[in-house]
Amino acid sequence: MKLMLVCTSGGHFSTMKRLKSFWEQHERIWITDLKQDTEELKGKEQVHWLPYQGPRNFLKFGKNLPNIFNIMAKERPDLIISTGASIAVGFAWFAKLFGVRFIFIESISRSTDLSLSGKLIYPVCDEIYVQWPELSQRYAKTVFKGYVS
Repeated sequence: MKLMLVCTSGGHFSTMKRLKSFWEQHERIWITDLKQDTEELKGKEQVHWLPYQGPRNFLKFGKNLPNIFNIMAKERPDLIISTGASIAVGFAWFAKLFGVRFIFIESISRSTDLSLSGKLIYPVCDEIYVQWPELSQRYAKTVFKGYVS
């Protein structure tokens, strides 16, 4: 199975690394922004670097869409997993267009409501894993299986 791991630097990247027991045995492509913490992927993993896209930076979001489309067309993953943040939105919608399953893992900091990214992804996402049981009761597509640790 060919995985695409989509996350921004910082906490979202740390969360994705903690899921290593799932993704390490699969062929994978990382999609992230180049920062001090994500730099460790250089030379070790296949990576497509995209410019950092702030949560409400719609201009940067629009500029990233052609890059996202091209990456999807080139890589043709079987499954996309994202821990956020805003970079996940474009990939979720293109995953739907390309017929690729998309799984979103919401941040542990979201205990009462989905993040903006989670809300924008919700209509097209196949599964959304939340890290608070109360949150799974608010949205039909969300699943609580525990905490990413």
